[in-house]
Amino acid sequence: MKRESDTPSLILSGGCRRGWRPIIAGALEKLPAEYLSYLLENREYLPGKERLLAAFDAMEPDEVKYILFGQDPYPRRESATGYAFIDGRVDRIFCEKGLCKEVNRATSLRNFMKMLLVAAGELKCGDLSQSAIASIAKDGMIETMDELKDKLSDAGVLLLNSSLVFDGAANSGKHISLWRPFMESLLDALSAYDVKLILFGAHAAKIEKLEAAAKMEKIKLPHPYNHSFICLKEALELFGSMDLLFSKGLKS
Repeated sequence: MKRESDTPSLILSGGCRRGWRPIIAGALEKLPAEYLSYLLENREYLPGKERLLAAFDAMEPDEVKYILFGQDPYPRRESATGYAFIDGRVDRIFCEKGLCKEVNRATSLRNFMKMLLVAAGELKCGDLSQSAIASIAKDGMIETMDELKDKLSDAGVLLLNSSLVFDGAANSGKHISLWRPFMESLLDALSAYDVKLILFGAHAAKIEKLEAAAKMEKIKLPHPYNHSFICLKEALELFGSMDLLFSKGLKS
């Protein structure tokens, strides 16, 4: 049986802003009782109970303009932050030779940063090399992954994975299925606001099959893992309009 304390315990330990609490409580009630117990008691899954609801601590519900859906948390404890697309292992974005090594190794993040540079007119699609990036004056630009996360939050982008849990690639599909009723309830609650869905790749696009998603505008893009994402007109227009690259929102 579901213990009465399961849902509030997850909300309080997982961290989310006050405005989310009734919405999250209702969504968590859609999860099976045994799964709620698993979320409370298991210490092995990523990002862990304390970071489970971290995405909902970035803004209040009425501040959400977009939901960017990823697949599931990063499969490394140092990387899984509770935010889709934000790799906790990455600190600095730019280094002397261009993008820092950690960014360059993370294909999706590397392509996303190149896209932002192209959108800002700092980089040309004809030359996306490290040397071209190294030659750019970085005055006023964001410097760290945390700053990118904050800029996305300031733009009203809720960074949410289709599953909030990772405990092995073989279990990914199972967890995504288990979180589907939660996501349905969440989107239904947010349908009162003008929220758009950003869907990266074929997997995240499955979100559009949720009944509540039918009421929302959907922006479907290839996953940033694809090189074509960098110069894709739709990506450049969408993320370029958010002014994510400059820490003060202005070029120096």
